[in-house]
Amino acid sequence: QVQLVESGGGLVQAGGSLRLSCAASGRTFSSYAVGWFRQSPGKEREFVAGLSWGGSRPVYADSVKGRFTISSDNANKTVYLQMNSLEPKDTAVYYCAADAWGLGSPREYEYESWGRGTQVTVSS
Repeated sequence: QVQLVESGGGLVQAGGSLRLSCAASGRTFSSYAVGWFRQSPGKEREFVAGLSWGGSRPVYADSVKGRFTISSDNANKTVYLQMNSLEPKDTAVYYCAADAWGLGSPREYEYESWGRGTQVTVSS
């Protein structure tokens, strides 16, 4: 397993941007798919974006397509989530998760390692 730490959350006005980072420990990070999920108060955690191991196949939830971009920097063992045109409905705790040899699946149970999350708040 790898250990994951998210950062980059904060308070932003609607229409603004944030870039979240997910820093991983472990020597074989390049063999892991990474997913971003989010959870708003009173709601279930939902898939946001995923990137297959090797970083060649991004997958996005319909709600963020065209606004969010997932990317990886394997040399620095970091995965990013660039979030543009943010809306109040994007307010949530954002989590990154890792899945060995995965394809960036939207299914939570496929991920074996999780970070503790970072809060994103979008004001109207």
